[in-house]
Amino acid sequence: MSFNIGLSGLSAANKQLDVTGNNIANVNTTGFKSSRAEFADVYAGANRLGVGKNQVGNGVRLAAISQQFTQGDVNTTGNVLDMGIQGQGFFVLSDNGSRVYTRAGAFQASKDNFVVTSDGLRLQGYTADAAGNIQKGVLKDLQIDTSALQPKATSLIDQGINLNSSAADIPLEVDDGSGAMVPNLPFDPASASTYTKSFPTKVYDSQGNEHTMEQFYRKTGTNEWTMYTLVDGRNPFDPSSTTPLTGTISFNSDGSVKSMAADNTGHPAGSSFTVTNNTFTMTGWVPAVEDSAGNWASNGAVGNADGMRLSMNSTTSYNTETARMSQSQDGYATGILSSLSIDSTGVLFASFSNQQSRAIGQVALASFANEQGLQQIGGTRWTETYTSGIPGIDAPKTGTLGSVESNALEGSNVNLTQELVELIKAQSNYQANAKTISTESTIMQTIIQMA
Repeated sequence: MSFNIGLSGLSAANKQLDVTGNNIANVNTTGFKSSRAEFADVYAGANRLGVGKNQVGNGVRLAAISQQFTQGDVNTTGNVLDMGIQGQGFFVLSDNGSRVYTRAGAFQASKDNFVVTSDGLRLQGYTADAAGNIQKGVLKDLQIDTSALQPKATSLIDQGINLNSSAADIPLEVDDGSGAMVPNLPFDPASASTYTKSFPTKVYDSQGNEHTMEQFYRKTGTNEWTMYTLVDGRNPFDPSSTTPLTGTISFNSDGSVKSMAADNTGHPAGSSFTVTNNTFTMTGWVPAVEDSAGNWASNGAVGNADGMRLSMNSTTSYNTETARMSQSQDGYATGILSSLSIDSTGVLFASFSNQQSRAIGQVALASFANEQGLQQIGGTRWTETYTSGIPGIDAPKTGTLGSVESNALEGSNVNLTQELVELIKAQSNYQANAKTISTESTIMQTIIQMA
């Protein structure tokens, strides 16, 4: 019996050495999770229904090799597609249609721009539509869309402008001295004496061509201003003309907009200049270009189909300098992918040369009710089993799922100092069990000699 007990102890110590050695060997393996050998004592089964106070054990057996899913250190690498998980969860990979799971986030782009591991397994996640909205639902292979970003014609300009209430009037008509009103200085964009202030704004047509819309503000009376609008110095509806669009703005005594009006006469068919809810709308803009002979004509593009809106909701008339405090417009030119970034929720953001950015996908993470039930398959990967339960898959930072750190990798969670101590303990256990066998052998020899 003692021989068997000693042999079981040797086997257990050897298993402990194997587990410890494997941990030490993977101390630098990305995403590796250390294991722990767990043992159970062995007793004969004959006395299970009786009293076992005199029962002698039969040795030891390996009960389980338990994986330790504690957090590893997340270290910066500088590679944007390197991702480490801070907290719970596993990356989801597609292995020829089968799902496997990993904590090793060393990814790269394939020749088809899929996000893959070094051996070609594709990272799974959620895709985004053309507007950058993440489409939750069925997991798909994440792919980096490197196509150019389609240009967008300007549809809204929002400006925060203050028009100085104490600025000198430049009336449209003046008294000729006899009581008759006659036209005053006509507006001339080349003459600063015919307007109070001008503000240029970059706008874009349907092909992504950049144009300059300039608005000239002229104080024409108490709390009254006239606005002249040109695009590239031309009439927005007729590039052959330099006659501006004309609008008027009246202010309340507190400096807020009282009313607005637009001169909508004399425009070509299909074009209009209107006012709704303190917003000028220019419909039918003809984007133009100047040829080598100095003639202006359509460049073949169009403006936004719903018109170009100029919101004046933030316009005021206070006794302070005429200035533009804020400005935004929603058009942009064609954009070429310039960089990629990944936030803590796993959203992949593409930045383009036209200063635009949009989401192109989102990494998914999986969690399991019983991580110990996962089956290791090598390559720092696991597959689900009946014991682990089915995976719960969602976006990072959802529920108990951890966050994603880009430009970083999670290292092994092996504590090398602890493993070296385990080596010493396993060696001592092995020697002690070998001593048990040696002692039993000596006793047997003594008995034989007595016979």
